[in-house]
Amino acid sequence: MRAGDWLLLLVIAGTLGVVALDQLTGGSVEAWTATNLSPLGAETARILGYIGYGLAPIVALPLLGALWTFFADLPRLAVTVLSRIAALIDAINTAIGDAARWFALGLVLVTSLIVIQRYVFGISITKLQESVIYLHALLFLLSSAVTLIAGGHVRVDIIYSRLSERAKAWTDIAGVYLALLPMCWLILDTSRSYVGGAWRIMERSRESDGLPLVFLLKTAIPVFAVMMIAQGVSMAAKAVLTVNDKRQKELKSLRPGTEAQ
Repeated sequence: MRAGDWLLLLVIAGTLGVVALDQLTGGSVEAWTATNLSPLGAETARILGYIGYGLAPIVALPLLGALWTFFADLPRLAVTVLSRIAALIDAINTAIGDAARWFALGLVLVTSLIVIQRYVFGISITKLQESVIYLHALLFLLSSAVTLIAGGHVRVDIIYSRLSERAKAWTDIAGVYLALLPMCWLILDTSRSYVGGAWRIMERSRESDGLPLVFLLKTAIPVFAVMMIAQGVSMAAKAVLTVNDKRQKELKSLRPGTEAQ
């Protein structure tokens, strides 16, 4: 099993455990949630914000490394740090993406069930219908980062495929810092009040028999932005390592006696 499969099983087990505990305690978990979840979410968001500001300098490391390669090879420590940052980010986003891939199967099964219920049995269940929206949104939001790892996003490629490896790496660095990161930061910043408002009122479905988890669904928006920012850093770090490697090979080829060796 992949790491994402274990992650999904852990989430499912945790959810079922909370539901079972609520049943055993006569609804005390639901009562506690209604009273405390909103302020707890606000406090958690504040703490995560501080953590984000603390980790912000990491975003600049690949850019500093790229500038360094104009003058000299990257120090061994810098190469190790960039490699490990990229590997860690890739591992986390891959695990989340692996878990999210099951939403595609869920989307097909739930949609088929809705069609059968409606047109064969004449039954309509609001919660089931709304779950399609949740599955669809989570599938695309949580798998976007791993799709970037695989190069699966739509790319209008006119000259990129014809560039050298070094030129591609510089193009990736420019794309990350001039397009990807600013756009993700804009999404993260503008969604703050949108998601915060949903948590303050514990927003639920407008339908009385719908899913009461709209506030959690909206939380996937800043999660998506953070994952894409992190993956952009990983992408830039790997591009810098490529530039550094190409630079070292070029310098080595220019040294006297290299061809003889």
